[in-house]
Amino acid sequence: MTCRKVLSLACLLLLLGSVAACKEKAAPPADILIKVDNRTVTLQDFRRDFEQILPKEQQSSAAERQELQRSFLAQVIDRELAIATADKLGVVVSPAEVDAALAEHQRDYPAGEFEANLQEGQLTLDEWKRELWERLLVEKLVKKAVGDKEKVSDAAVAAYYRANRDEFDRPAQVRARQIVVASEAEGEKILALLNVKTPFAEVAKEYSLSPDAEEGGDLGFFARGEMPAEFDAVVFNLPIGRLSPLIKSEYGYHIFLVEERRDAGKLSLAQAHEEIRARLQSELEERLYSQWLDGLRAKAKIEVNWALLDKR
Repeated sequence: MTCRKVLSLACLLLLLGSVAACKEKAAPPADILIKVDNRTVTLQDFRRDFEQILPKEQQSSAAERQELQRSFLAQVIDRELAIATADKLGVVVSPAEVDAALAEHQRDYPAGEFEANLQEGQLTLDEWKRELWERLLVEKLVKKAVGDKEKVSDAAVAAYYRANRDEFDRPAQVRARQIVVASEAEGEKILALLNVKTPFAEVAKEYSLSPDAEEGGDLGFFARGEMPAEFDAVVFNLPIGRLSPLIKSEYGYHIFLVEERRDAGKLSLAQAHEEIRARLQSELEERLYSQWLDGLRAKAKIEVNWALLDKR
């Protein structure tokens, strides 16, 4: 399924990977690459995680690798600084919060795919949960640091709309529901239920394997190209209110029901207002958080053993 979720500001600190830092067991001083207040990152941890973010099929020159390495190091310092500050401010993430976020994340994967991705990335579940814990911690810190200090005004939203009118040309869209099952035989049984007028949303909630089952299979509005090609080939030619035949994809067997259509057109300011406001608010919070981090860097004790980093 497509997962159209907005990335949190905190994820900006993690785009280049996550380093397992500040271990319970003390590292020998000779192995410590980075110190940020009371947190440390060893050369071994740094190199292991740096290797994970390098493109697997792409060869990099020595100069390119060095530039990537130093960029990654700057990201690690910011992340460690944020986590150290969270500790000082008493910002915590409970095991229950981690488990809930893990369950939400796993819902977006077909059975077995999440575990396969971990294996491919050479990560254990505990290591991945540690990274998830760090991500949630930084998200909480962002809220505490930035919070509701500034809000985007209606005037700023209107100004953005006037300056970027072309962005609001909207393609034709449909709003559809789906039911996903594992086998063709099961799909035929579901079709039989639907053909005797059992409400689609109720059947989706009870039988569908898709994460959107809780919403009655509602996929919301989408345009061509936003969903897998198998979806587009069916739903954009399906009359409103009519059931599709069984459609096979890598996720299983699907049944679709189109509920609404929107013609192509330009969004008005009123229609685009919330989208613009959310975008500008996110950019504003990024700037505020960056400024806040600059202030932390100025006060923190940060040490990097550059000689150790350049050691071959």
